[in-house]
Amino acid sequence: MTPARSPLSRFLPKEALPGLLLMASMIVALVVANSGLAGWYEQLLAVKAQISVGTFAIAKPILLWINDGFMAVFFFLVGLELKREIMAGELSDKKKVVLPLLAALGGIVVPAAIYAFINRHDPAAMKGWAIPAATDIAFALGVLALLGSRVPVTLKIFLASIAVIDDLAAIIIIAVFYTSELSVGSLLLALLFLSWLFILNRMGITARTPYLLLSIALWVAVLKSGVHATLAGVAVAAFIPYRPVKGAPEGSDTLVEQLEHQIQPWVAYGILPIFAFANAGVPLAGMTLASLFQPVPLGIALGLFLGKQLGVFGASWIAVKAGLASLPEGANWRHVYGVALLCGIGFTMSLFIGSLAFEQGGGTGDTFDERLGILVGSFLSAIAGVVVLRYFSGAKKAREADSSDPGTQI
Repeated sequence: MTPARSPLSRFLPKEALPGLLLMASMIVALVVANSGLAGWYEQLLAVKAQISVGTFAIAKPILLWINDGFMAVFFFLVGLELKREIMAGELSDKKKVVLPLLAALGGIVVPAAIYAFINRHDPAAMKGWAIPAATDIAFALGVLALLGSRVPVTLKIFLASIAVIDDLAAIIIIAVFYTSELSVGSLLLALLFLSWLFILNRMGITARTPYLLLSIALWVAVLKSGVHATLAGVAVAAFIPYRPVKGAPEGSDTLVEQLEHQIQPWVAYGILPIFAFANAGVPLAGMTLASLFQPVPLGIALGLFLGKQLGVFGASWIAVKAGLASLPEGANWRHVYGVALLCGIGFTMSLFIGSLAFEQGGGTGDTFDERLGILVGSFLSAIAGVVVLRYFSGAKKAREADSSDPGTQI
């Protein structure tokens, strides 16, 4: 029996191409950063761009516009996905949320613990403890989508649910641990804009212009407050009404779903590839195997590759054996282990947290580059996950369980 498709499952078949595009952006960045174009690459990201209104101005290098501005739109999309899943998706069912919730928590705690243990004697390096705790939802789902009917659709929903919860945890971590000195005045202004968003929501207003104007104002206030500006995207998403646009036919998508549909292509095919290109350019000149065995890159690589699989699979096993949850329909333990491996693809989110932990541009100096550990750990996790799910997870049974759902084909 094929399970009914949740709102989330409608988007899953489309995830293969964004994952491949992210991989291509990473490869191009690595090639450019290790070629005669390396100087051009660094100069491009360092070019300052300015927006000014009268005497008020925001001037930042292009790299920071990407990481602070473009990624705010990405986190807005994450916030919309969270709201939809909580209101009407997989996360609205308390029975179904237990397994991905515990798996996600295990996938955060164990990698962070591995990193912290390896870097316990270096206070500066300890700033990066959250880097291996992240999962790149676009990349992981893209890899899983390439397997097509070899995995049941419920497994894809399980991975997406873990990644969404992981993103929520990342948002909390960024807000709590990666916030600089606070400006009280800017924070009060941000709270004022949030209160207006709340009023719009309670009034049932579904016109987009007021939300857009307040979103821009809120982003500027949060940027100036010392809290990372990307969190403004999540805050705005929380106040988008989960109701159809006024005047739309009965049964139409809600405003949350409409915005998600419209923004998702821009994020998947524009913002994330641009972010990957701007942040994945690791200069490999002079790097040896010893470079990977520096405590920070090693802690990240082991956290992503070993910590994620131990945390996600271990927490899932405990939850099922304790009777707190059950396996996704049509899935077996080898499927779950394969998903646990894919959760080790930190890439975009790990790069983002790394840029906050060790300042923009990677590394804390000449001693290491955390991006090396992110790339190695994510690459090993992707390869191992594909091998397990393709050759050792009972592909025939998965195909039979999933054959009647055309949405799983690519």
